[in-house]
Amino acid sequence: MFDRTLDVHAGRERLAEQGVHVPSIDLSTTYPLRDAAAGTASIDAWASGEGQAANPVYARLYNPTVAGFEVGLAALERAETAVAFASGMAAITGLLLARRGHIVAVRPVYGGTDHLLASGLLGHDVTWVEPDAVADAIRPDTTLVWVETPANPTLQLVDIAAVVEQAGDVPVAVDNTFATPVLQKPLTLGARYVVHSATKFLGGHGDVLGGVVACSEEDARTLRQVRVITGGNIHPLAGYLLHRGLQTLTLRVLAAQANAQVLAERLLHHPCVRAVHYPGLESTDSTGLVGRQMAGPGSVMAFEVDDIESARAVMEAVTLATPAVSLGSVDTLIQHPASLTHRIVEEGAKESSGVTPGLLRLSVGIEEVEDLWADLAQALSTLQVAAAAK
Repeated sequence: MFDRTLDVHAGRERLAEQGVHVPSIDLSTTYPLRDAAAGTASIDAWASGEGQAANPVYARLYNPTVAGFEVGLAALERAETAVAFASGMAAITGLLLARRGHIVAVRPVYGGTDHLLASGLLGHDVTWVEPDAVADAIRPDTTLVWVETPANPTLQLVDIAAVVEQAGDVPVAVDNTFATPVLQKPLTLGARYVVHSATKFLGGHGDVLGGVVACSEEDARTLRQVRVITGGNIHPLAGYLLHRGLQTLTLRVLAAQANAQVLAERLLHHPCVRAVHYPGLESTDSTGLVGRQMAGPGSVMAFEVDDIESARAVMEAVTLATPAVSLGSVDTLIQHPASLTHRIVEEGAKESSGVTPGLLRLSVGIEEVEDLWADLAQALSTLQVAAAAK
């Protein structure tokens, strides 16, 4: 079945027999248990990480609305199942707790992920490497290899299949937030886990917080156990909104991607822009992963201006784009990673990851592209005016 069909129908297969056209939102925190023995069996099932039981018992253990979203996302990622969490960072934390031990990680990654790994808060020992040095970093106690591609915020691409080959028997986790399953399916390339900040493209409208891990049923059992114990559950209303977001995922991703390609090519030739990082440009995708690993370059890019003052001036001058963190919404967002999303990353790591003082990250929306370009052009023109006044 094609992705656009799965977008609309996955996780909704039983609606007709239920007599409804859209999924219901189950807000119950607890469920009647007239049969105590059945309740005991259900508790045992949830505690062992099962995906089904006779009775939900309690909302921290299971919610049918959230389960619908998990089924839909798993279908799009070509996974056996998926486990939803309260946020992207909750999903990442849940996975790291499930894979205690030594972690090999490739920078750059999202600032929150970088901080969590580097801080040692969860007790992990982390080795940071370049993509071609994964094999040399593997140790007997290595439990996971962590990759984000396209990477946040520089859009660096990593060859997933090559990393999987280097990792050998060690599981590879891929943060697929930027690409979405529309453009990239890491499990088909050998990865064992796929992680999303569902807040971004999966929700798509800037109004819901969530995270999700797609994987095998065997691996999901441990993730569910972590979720049950830690209480990192997603709210049913969020589960409903994310499931609804999947219906238009392909349409939104492709529309925003078309806009991004136009803007990247124009920014590349703007006199105030020092560099553009976007997988749709050969300079960013030098190994040809777009078309081979990714079905398209996506709608997130980064571009560099002279310095931090110039970057902040552009953010302050835009009127159509919103100066804010996050990404993947129907509207365009612009932010300064060194000041915001990657502020808590160690200075040396920021520099080695390409997070320069003049770097701006642009998440392109589905507005009319000429309106977006007019906004960016007038914002950049303020730099020319300021330069001329010196």
